[in-house]
Amino acid sequence: MLDRPVESRPPAERRPAPRAMPANASSMPIEPEGMTVNALIASLKRRRWVLVLCALLFPAVAYIAANQLTPRYTASASVMFEPEGYNARELQSILRDETTTDAVLASQVEIIRSLSIARRIVRQFDLTERAEFSWWLEDAKRADTPWFRLRDALARRVFSLAPDIAGFLGPKPIATLPPDDQAEIAAAEAVRDRLLVNVVRNSRVLAVQFTTEDQRLSQEVANLAAELYISDQLESKFNAVRRATDWLDSRVTQLRTEVQHTEARIAELRTTSGLTRGVTAGLGTEQVSRLNTDLIESRNQLATAEARLAAARGGGGADLTALGAANLTVQRNALDTARAELERLSATLGANHPDVRAARSRTTDAQRAVGSETGRVVQALAGEARAARARVDSLQEALRIQEARLNQNQSAEIQLAALEREADASRSLLRAVLERSQQTVSQTAIEKADARVLSPATIPGMPSFPKVSMFVGAALVLGLLFGLLVIWFLEQADSTMRSGDDVRAALGLPCLALVPMLRQGLLGRHRVEDWVVRKPLSPFSESMRTLRASLWLGHEPPRVIVITAARPGEGKTTTSVALARSASMNGEKVLLIDCDVRQPSLGRVFRCEGAAGVTDLLLGQAVLERIIRRDHLSTLDYIPAGAAEIHSLGLFMSEAMAGLLERVRREYDLIILDAPPALAMADARVVARLADATLLCVKWRDTPRSVVRNSLSLLEEAHARIVGAALTQVDAKVHGRSGYADAEVYHPRYGGYFRE
Repeated sequence: MLDRPVESRPPAERRPAPRAMPANASSMPIEPEGMTVNALIASLKRRRWVLVLCALLFPAVAYIAANQLTPRYTASASVMFEPEGYNARELQSILRDETTTDAVLASQVEIIRSLSIARRIVRQFDLTERAEFSWWLEDAKRADTPWFRLRDALARRVFSLAPDIAGFLGPKPIATLPPDDQAEIAAAEAVRDRLLVNVVRNSRVLAVQFTTEDQRLSQEVANLAAELYISDQLESKFNAVRRATDWLDSRVTQLRTEVQHTEARIAELRTTSGLTRGVTAGLGTEQVSRLNTDLIESRNQLATAEARLAAARGGGGADLTALGAANLTVQRNALDTARAELERLSATLGANHPDVRAARSRTTDAQRAVGSETGRVVQALAGEARAARARVDSLQEALRIQEARLNQNQSAEIQLAALEREADASRSLLRAVLERSQQTVSQTAIEKADARVLSPATIPGMPSFPKVSMFVGAALVLGLLFGLLVIWFLEQADSTMRSGDDVRAALGLPCLALVPMLRQGLLGRHRVEDWVVRKPLSPFSESMRTLRASLWLGHEPPRVIVITAARPGEGKTTTSVALARSASMNGEKVLLIDCDVRQPSLGRVFRCEGAAGVTDLLLGQAVLERIIRRDHLSTLDYIPAGAAEIHSLGLFMSEAMAGLLERVRREYDLIILDAPPALAMADARVVARLADATLLCVKWRDTPRSVVRNSLSLLEEAHARIVGAALTQVDAKVHGRSGYADAEVYHPRYGGYFRE
């Protein structure tokens, strides 16, 4: 076909200079943006089946597990705590009505859950015979199996030989049945574990709940626990009142004995000391008081008598008259009359007149009578004064004697007063204790508990455990969370290229095309490479046209394009053939050269295995016109790889290779070089350096990013002009649901544009 000889040029002139990379290509990868809402939704869309599987699997397992568990039923009784005070003051220190605080309610909770109430419940329902509350019964059942008998025998043997290391060698032997008391305590502890008491918020109501495998038993135990709590309160109150009554009775007896003993000592002291009790005080004290009173009165009388006597001796007539001497008064009146008569007669008759002498004689007689009566009055007053003096002296002597006697009994009086005070105090305390004792006895008759059953427990209709709906709901939430975690892990662990955005973010290259994968059911008897010719309006053919347009729309459309990949199986040969056929069908003159000498593929595609090819040309064993062949389905020209050559690298680096490209560049519009994988073969880097552009094929969701980056670095080191990448073997259905922006093309709304 081409008859021009290969020109002889220096290698530097024939090798095209490396071209600048397009503006949208970069040697450094672009860091992906953070996890946005759209990216999260896209991840969920891509891996929704993982989320759905976890959301279905977890609830299913939870439902099956919940149905395998033994159901338990919880019965609940409500108790109102209503403490009441006591009227008896002496009981306030024994049973004090405290303010209802959280601590008080917590104490009531512990009382209900006390071991004593639990043991009474065990005895009431004989729970030591139920395996649910007696672990040794379950062990005894398991001990009947051959495996447990063998285990028990081995364990006993190990424990007998080496007790210190037996814990590392195997389980302990099965314990024998515990004694009755220990069995009851063990069952009571199991009851306490099942007995739950809660305080209803902002109230004094206690919710008593009991959980067991028997519905009726849970109800009966809950009610019995509430009743035992109330009866325990009454019993504790009665015991406290009984103790208080016993103490008061013993105190009454003690006080009575003390009063009797004190009164006996008082009587004995009075008898021995001669102290007689008066009306208001001791007899000696009252006698002294009476003697003092009599002495004062007698001294007053003595003073009066001495005053009258002194007045009488002084001659005071008026005083004598005042003293009550009636005769003296008469005599004085007669004397006064006689003197008046004498003076009258003397004035008229003279001194010697017989009447005057008679009147003088009468006056003298009257004076003698007054003097005689005055002496008699003075003698009477003197007698009275002497009698008063004698009485005063007598009373003073009696008082002195009584005071001396009282001083002698003063010590006995002090002891007597102390004993009397002690006796009075004992009597007062005895009366108070007797009164309190009577009140305590009356309080016992009206005593009631501080709590009452607000609502008894009923037989539960539904099991409290397991709650299947809650289990399933929790498992659903857990499954969703686990599914999200798995999706996140898969997203983080997935280092492959899943979209054009990934290509741009990881490689810094534009994604020129998404080449869809053709399933075998769709292909039928056709091959993938022929599909672009067989179905020119299919999405696969359109992806080839998109790839060609992307290459052509650059700033300087390339004519020699190398198509390579990071590793085998990326679909580079299929892409090369399809792209070449698509371009030839569009009217371009295209030449496809197989440069993968180690594993040639064009011979298989075009059914020309073993035909002379590019290696024969470069070795000088063939001419160009003989190795160029025409595609049987299109106007495409192709050159197979030819004979396998170990030193293919040297051939591609030779002047002949540069001359070949220079010849075909003048005759063809597009030359496509199918190069080997760039990561393993150096041939790809050499060929990429000679071409105008390099296209990197990356298998969708298969090739790791690190592998692609490594191959990209090798190509960049070879100064290849990498114009972009193409994602190959894209699953259209999966990618269409992925949520990526470039998955829009697979939406059903574009179905009218394609024909399969």
